Amino acid sequence: MFDTLDIGASGLLVQRTRLDVIAQNIANASTTHDANGRPNPYRRRFAVIAQGQAGNPAQPGVHVEAIRQDPAPPSRKFDPSNPDAGPDGYVQVPNIDPTTEFVNAIEASRAYEANVTMMEVTKAMFNSSLRLIA
Repeated sequence: MFDTLDIGASGLLVQRTRLDVIAQNIANASTTHDANGRPNPYRRRFAVIAQGQAGNPAQPGVHVEAIRQDPAPPSRKFDPSNPDAGPDGYVQVPNIDPTTEFVNAIEASRAYEANVTMMEVTKAMFNSSLRLIA
């Protein structure tokens, strides 16, 4: 029965990580330069989720296997007045769609809530079992 709590806890950790990655994407939706100041738009990131506990896939639960960059190319925005614009007047901007990120955030938030509810129900079952025994 304690595996149930481990499963819920692993789900909470995964969803929190997803929300962190989504928040990074939203925060960098207009970042067109890298840390060295070169014109290099931020690349959208996403969490790759795998079954099993981290370090032991045979254990029940889930874990974040990796945080990867979206392979989609940067978007292009017409802004000839921008100093980073190419000869055609287009600037490379991050490949982030805020609407998609907000929908993903809502989904991750609901999944987090579902894991919390599952853990609360498990705890209530533990308590009921203990009352029956005592």
